[in-house]
Amino acid sequence: MATAKDTPITNTSMMRFVGKVAVVTAGASGIGAAAAQRLHAEGASVVVGDINSEGIDRLAKEFGDRFLGVRCDVTQEREVHALMGAAIDRFGRIDVACCVTGGGGHGGILETDEVSWRRCFDLTLTSTFFTVKHSARRMIDANRGGSIVTVSSICAQIPQGAGYSSAKAGVEMFTKVAALELGEHAIRVNAVAPGRTATSATEKTDFVVGPAWVNQTPLGRIGSPEEIAAAMAFLASDEAGFISGANLTVDGAFSTSTFSHIYPKLAHRPALAHQIGQPF
Repeated sequence: MATAKDTPITNTSMMRFVGKVAVVTAGASGIGAAAAQRLHAEGASVVVGDINSEGIDRLAKEFGDRFLGVRCDVTQEREVHALMGAAIDRFGRIDVACCVTGGGGHGGILETDEVSWRRCFDLTLTSTFFTVKHSARRMIDANRGGSIVTVSSICAQIPQGAGYSSAKAGVEMFTKVAALELGEHAIRVNAVAPGRTATSATEKTDFVVGPAWVNQTPLGRIGSPEEIAAAMAFLASDEAGFISGANLTVDGAFSTSTFSHIYPKLAHRPALAHQIGQPF
């Protein structure tokens, strides 16, 4: 099975975040760690909030002085508030915030209990709300604007687990609401929607569902955390200065292939193909 290990190393020669400070939640592993590494490699001072103390310690050794790790349960508002305060105390400003937390909720409606449902929404949507709210307040206080990047999922667009898809759909709409509300403060808010990505979480189920994802992905593989981080860094950078309220899908075209099984039939039915916009 083709995996992210087969992809080229992402270029990090740009230095778009020199002198800036970025806060990354769930930044001690997976996509969050890749985002923290990318931002740091491009010159940012990085603050990571996570409950994974071992992951924070690894990043501290790797990053050196331009790093602060804070134990933070992002489902608790007071801890997210404290995380942003720690960033200000250490580095004096917040220019970028990345909300990477999410998880749970992959069961069906009839199998999902209330505790699991609420936990999924707390991890995925409520944590995003807390991070956006408290990072934006610091950005507004400084009157310098800023950029916030949330992490949605293609599962917000293609139904998967009842809780997870619903919560990620909430992240996408919340991102648009935040972009609308915060634009007057020169704060941009955008989302990245990853497809299946090679992380420790997906490795647990790759032997079951991995081949099916690859077979339905036109690029023929799953993504890497570094590729998702590259998209996040672009949206966070000044290069995306007029982009706000957007949802950038990074899935190897997986989401375009939902109806791929009907393409051969459409090729022989030009009238039907024309009706749904296919260029036959």
